[in-house]
Amino acid sequence: MYNIERKEYGYKLTFGDIITSAEMKAWLDESKVILQTSPESFGVFVDMRTLVPLRRDAQPYMQEGQKLYRKSGMLRSVVILDNAATTMQFRRIARDTGIADFERYIDADAVKNWEEAGLNWIENGVEPGASVD
Repeated sequence: MYNIERKEYGYKLTFGDIITSAEMKAWLDESKVILQTSPESFGVFVDMRTLVPLRRDAQPYMQEGQKLYRKSGMLRSVVILDNAATTMQFRRIARDTGIADFERYIDADAVKNWEEAGLNWIENGVEPGASVD
């Protein structure tokens, strides 16, 4: 399951449960259309609290999507997680796509106000506390 929402700061992406390669491709295709009218710069808030690690065949679509969002004007992104395996996977993907310096990770189980902390990063550049390491 995925969802893309337009927000004042940019975009909120939600990924949950098991995402197939076909779903990930649909997310990428939808993102290509939406980003054609994106502001010059924006932030991305990603809620992955219920996502299980992506299967190998879905990962290239996520990688292409991350590059697309960055190229389209993404200044900062924050990823909310609560699964160590998914966190490790997405840290690797971010390094591979070159967005790691612009992305922060927050453990929803460790940070009570994870939404506020995430928004403060993407909107104001304030480093979130209790990030996932």
